[in-house]
Amino acid sequence: MADKLPSRSEDFSEWYNQLVLRAGLADYGPARGTMIIEPYGYALWENIQAYLDKRFKEYGVKNAYFPLFIPQSFLMKEAEHVEGFAPQLAVVTIGGGVELEEKLIVRPTSETIINDWVSKNIHSYRDLPLLLNAWNNVVRWELRTKLFLRTSEFLWQEGHTSHATFNDADQFALAMLQVYKDFYETQAATPVIDGKKSEAEKFAGAHTTYTLEAMMGDTRALQSCTSHNLGDNFARAFGIQYLDRSNELQYVWQTSWGLSTRSVGGIIMVHGDDKGLILPPRLAPTQVVIVPIYRKEVEQARVMEAATRLKKDLNHFRVELDAREGLTPGFKFNDWELRGVPLRVEIGPKDIEKNQVVLARRDSGEKMFVPIEELLPTVHQMLDNIQDSMFARAKRFQEENTYVVDTYAEFKQRTAGEGGAGFLLAHWCGKASCEKSIQEETRATLRVIPFDAAKEKGACIFDGAESGQRVVFAKAY
Repeated sequence: MADKLPSRSEDFSEWYNQLVLRAGLADYGPARGTMIIEPYGYALWENIQAYLDKRFKEYGVKNAYFPLFIPQSFLMKEAEHVEGFAPQLAVVTIGGGVELEEKLIVRPTSETIINDWVSKNIHSYRDLPLLLNAWNNVVRWELRTKLFLRTSEFLWQEGHTSHATFNDADQFALAMLQVYKDFYETQAATPVIDGKKSEAEKFAGAHTTYTLEAMMGDTRALQSCTSHNLGDNFARAFGIQYLDRSNELQYVWQTSWGLSTRSVGGIIMVHGDDKGLILPPRLAPTQVVIVPIYRKEVEQARVMEAATRLKKDLNHFRVELDAREGLTPGFKFNDWELRGVPLRVEIGPKDIEKNQVVLARRDSGEKMFVPIEELLPTVHQMLDNIQDSMFARAKRFQEENTYVVDTYAEFKQRTAGEGGAGFLLAHWCGKASCEKSIQEETRATLRVIPFDAAKEKGACIFDGAESGQRVVFAKAY
């Protein structure tokens, strides 16, 4: 067996790095900052895709694909947008051995390339709303990279919609944020705080950016998705107008929204432990693993036959039978624990005689004997219980590491050092200058202005100016 993972509590960063590699989720690509998503990691991403794709389509969203290369002139049309992305752009200057007349940008996001097409396909109010989504890759030239969390190329979905009114666009952006919240809380067993970003933190070119923020196992924050009300900024830049019912030209109002493979990193950091991954049953590539146990060759055929029957009985689930030879049961137990499989089924000669199996939970380590005739309903019940227990544990951790902070002295004390600081609920006056100073002095950023924050008068944590509600500050990935 390989060496133990680094301790999660002592070196969270190295624990994460080693776990991603050893669990077979991903590896480093040969080009700087790139990532190879291995089959086990990609299966997890496929399960994320499957849930979200179904939910998007319930709202009438249709999938499309747009080019990877974007003419530089497209980005220049929306000044705030290009300014926001300029440091991260990868630019193609030579194609086929010939210097290009116009440089091409490798897609960092698709607002501009999609809006060029949209401008040719919206003419009347009858064409609205236009609801698109793309499952694709994007490239952002990151200086510091970390597998799944921040790589130069990553996978995501990006939705882009056009509407007749500002309110229609805003409501759709909020509806997509709710879809993401449902995903995180019901599928990824991850509690999130929903709200909007400050002006300084919003998406370049957006009117309003909505976000979900989650707390990782080291108490740092992770921006888990964003949904943007773009207003009519891109519509004006690309001349996207429609004839309304009064036969007058109007600009459309737009949204964009996305969730990436960063979500995989979040699942790892919220739920994992010193043994490895702990995957939520609804997303786990393998929900149940069957480990046959025998010591003598004469027992092998009988145990394998029983294990094969169990796999057939459990084919309603994503189930694996570990038939690898030459490995001890202990090695297999550790291997599947590393990979985070929610439920392990053990069966040996004595179990066959007693018409039972042993079930072992990955989240709690609890074991129990179950009659084979009760296995199917028991597995159903246990997987649901594991899912619920994982969410409850993560929610408890978030609550235990959320602090109401009223003085800047306490704020600086909690953000001192290299580790996370938890979620700090503090008053902020709304001035960008205060937000910037807090970040520069403490390395904590304003993560989200929560929707459900109570309206209360207070004094800004930095300059004492009047504030109407608390916002969430944290150190973040």
